Amino acid sequence: MRQRSFGSQQKRQHVKKGSPDQQRPNDADLVPTSDGDSESESSLIDREPIDVEHTEEQNLGSVFVPELKESLVLNCDGGEELSTSQLDNLISMIRNAEKNILLLNEARVQALEDLHKILQEKEALQGEINALEMRLAETDARIRVAAQEKIHVELLEDQLQKLQHELTHRGVSEHSELDVFANQNEPANEDLVLNNSEIHSFSKELDSLKTENLSLKNDIKVLKAELNSVKDADERVVMLEMERSSLESSLKELESKLSISQEDVAKLSTLKVECKDLYEKVENLQGLLAKATKQADQAISVLQQNQELRKKVDKLEESLDEANIYKLSSEKMQQYNELMQQKMKLLEERLQRSDEEIHSYVQLYQESVKEFQDTLHSLKEESKKRAVHEPVDDMPWEFWSRLLLIIDGWLLEKKLSTSEAKLLREMVWKRNGRIRDAYMECKEKNEHEAISTFLKLTSSSISSGLHVIHIAAEMAPVAKVGGLGDVVAGLGKALQKKGHLVEIVLPKYDCMQYDRIDDLRALDVVVESYFDGRLFKNKVWVSTIEGLPVYFIEPHHPDKFFWRGQFYGEHDDFRRFSFFSRAALELLLQAGKQPDIIHCHDWQTAFVAPLYWDLYVPKGLNSARVCFTCHNFEYQGTAPAKELASCGLDVQQLNRPDRMQDNSAHDRINPLKGAIVFSNIVTTVSPSYAQEVRTSEGGQGLHSTLNFHSKKFVGILNGIDTDAWNPATDTFLKVQYNANDLQGKAENKESIRKHLGLSSADARKPLVGCITRLVPQKGVHLIRHAIYRTLELGGQFILLGSSPVPHIQREFEGIANHFQNHDHIRLILKYDESISHSIYAASDIFIIPSIFEPCGLTQMIAMRYGTIPVARKTGGLNDSVFDVDDDTIPLQFRNGYTFLNPDEQGVNSGLERAISRYRNNPESWHELVQKVMSIDWSWEFSASQYEDLYAKSVARARAAASRA
Repeated sequence: MRQRSFGSQQKRQHVKKGSPDQQRPNDADLVPTSDGDSESESSLIDREPIDVEHTEEQNLGSVFVPELKESLVLNCDGGEELSTSQLDNLISMIRNAEKNILLLNEARVQALEDLHKILQEKEALQGEINALEMRLAETDARIRVAAQEKIHVELLEDQLQKLQHELTHRGVSEHSELDVFANQNEPANEDLVLNNSEIHSFSKELDSLKTENLSLKNDIKVLKAELNSVKDADERVVMLEMERSSLESSLKELESKLSISQEDVAKLSTLKVECKDLYEKVENLQGLLAKATKQADQAISVLQQNQELRKKVDKLEESLDEANIYKLSSEKMQQYNELMQQKMKLLEERLQRSDEEIHSYVQLYQESVKEFQDTLHSLKEESKKRAVHEPVDDMPWEFWSRLLLIIDGWLLEKKLSTSEAKLLREMVWKRNGRIRDAYMECKEKNEHEAISTFLKLTSSSISSGLHVIHIAAEMAPVAKVGGLGDVVAGLGKALQKKGHLVEIVLPKYDCMQYDRIDDLRALDVVVESYFDGRLFKNKVWVSTIEGLPVYFIEPHHPDKFFWRGQFYGEHDDFRRFSFFSRAALELLLQAGKQPDIIHCHDWQTAFVAPLYWDLYVPKGLNSARVCFTCHNFEYQGTAPAKELASCGLDVQQLNRPDRMQDNSAHDRINPLKGAIVFSNIVTTVSPSYAQEVRTSEGGQGLHSTLNFHSKKFVGILNGIDTDAWNPATDTFLKVQYNANDLQGKAENKESIRKHLGLSSADARKPLVGCITRLVPQKGVHLIRHAIYRTLELGGQFILLGSSPVPHIQREFEGIANHFQNHDHIRLILKYDESISHSIYAASDIFIIPSIFEPCGLTQMIAMRYGTIPVARKTGGLNDSVFDVDDDTIPLQFRNGYTFLNPDEQGVNSGLERAISRYRNNPESWHELVQKVMSIDWSWEFSASQYEDLYAKSVARARAAASRA
């Protein structure tokens, strides 16, 4: 709507300012169309136009202005000046209207003249068309006659050849045979005499007809081209007719405005009385103001006298206080002297006692030295023993993860037994110094010697941490589409730092960022998994990613499930990820792993929960509790029930209302619902979103299932990777900065302005940033509104993101082209990692107008970089952004601007308040920036909540097993 309004304004300005010559199309381009349009166009010409072509502005002024001046003469001296100014303004408005009417009439007359010319050209062309049609008809007739004659001649030639052939065989003279032939054909062809000269003439005539036929074909082509040009001319005539109608409508609008202005002129006669009264009131007010001014001057002089007296009183009070202090200090000195004398007496007595005690202490000291030496010796012995078992902290997590992958590779390659691998894993888990030393010792040895060295280290120690395996479709930074990848990596590293063993299982996509993967290698083993009634081989790759051990599964399936050039969006996603879920569990079974927690994410790996309990617990993979996290309930992965059989699950047993049957379609399977039913722990990514999805509006059809399983359902707010998102160490930024030194933020703002070609004339102009996927969930219509509203408020706007929805992508491409060379707006319709860091650092305000938002990480990252969020109160945004103007929230938690309703008024409220504070109260804004940068958005607290859930679930399972 905003674009259309801008367009209409530009059109009106074009009509007012442009000359008729500029608006007039070229006469050469105007060609009449068909006879059907000629009637309407001739009627337009017959209509009498308004003849204003030679009317001048002076004549119009002489007609209207004197009459208005005579009708609006004011008698009151006080109000004459005011009425005259109003009259001049009105007269200028009327003159402008008259000018516009004149221009419109000129354009209308010119359009009618152009139409008349077009009709004349159309009639001329129509005549030419008729003549060409007649020539075409004659040519067709001649072609038909020529064709008949050609056929006749061909028949005669055939007969002549037959006769000549017969004559050669019979040996009869040519003249006799010809006579016989002539006698036989005389009744039917009396008018034809067969001789060579006539046949030659026929052939010449036939050749001339052929050449004439070719020329006629060329004429036909020329006619077709002319007809096409006639059609184009018809279209231009229609466009001129539309333009004429629009000019007439605008003329009517101006006439109505002129009538309204004349009515306003009539109303001016009533204003002179009101002006006279107002003038009298102004004179009265001036008198009162003069009196008030005199009284104020008197009050000021009295106030100055009072202030001088007050200063004298303050000086007297200060001198009195000093006297009191001196008096009190002298009394205290006397008391202090008395106390010192008493203390000296006590010290003399204590000195005598101390001499006696020192002697006894010397004896005790000699005895304690002996005891200390004995204790020190025992402590040295104990420290040597502890050094063997205590964790070693001088090696990075990548070292321990790589060591763990080596042990798992030996197990899968059958070079270690399951029990031996388990004991070695526990030593790696506890970061045992002995296994580190053994690894260093074996660097120069072959694999057989290294295995022998490691087997010597096996012991029966028990680990106190948990073994957690994440099975997921994403992991940042190598395979990231949304927040899921950040959660898997961030939560995994946080749990690892707390002393837990964390491993990740991912599909091996062809489109991963392989440059972010360290030491990727394939194991010399093949894992077979069931699918579609047969076993398929899977190649297993291992690597470490940011210190975490990761297993990649590459299926050897003819459909090449993960070699598609993209992570999601394929027609067979249900089959792709159900295959991967079973292959991941098969890997854990064949590797002899017995984890405490198997954590799966979203519908892509939701199959893990029913597969684990129905198929793999009976096979011996039975130590784990299953945790399932849904990052967005909008995506559920439903499919026809029969497709569930491909991965080996029983369709009849699972396609039930209390298991995996979709709540809205009984012939479809819902993997998300299956994970909720079959998991021991079910989480989502924020407490507010956990409440929203339990309602019919937010649950996307699963609210009844979530309410039934509410005891195991909880919302935990995500964190962010504070090492990756740290303005003090971010290498993507031109200048690093922190909360105590914000000069770097201003320099980054200037840098991105130069990089994107934005104006840098006003350094204090607010910069609004937005980084998002352009999908309906993110409130794309509100983002579009925020762009224009920011421009109206005098700010700059940068958008980074793209849309998988074609019409949304096209719409924003249109906006980007509109603002391509604008000084204050820039749209970058793709995702770029380095630019995203720069936008977070450079922006003053960050807009997040989501319709719903399970968690959201952009608001946390923005605050980490000192950018104030403007967000809608929904989901995780409601749990992390608290309005600075909300008095019901404690002051220490207020960190941004929020709005409730997902509409333009809500966006306006947040943006206007944020920009107003930025402009009008820079000190308060600076304090707010420092405040949000000091908030801890790391995974520490969230990982502790997951750790607590894991531990309670495992404890319940072990208690149940002991009772059994």
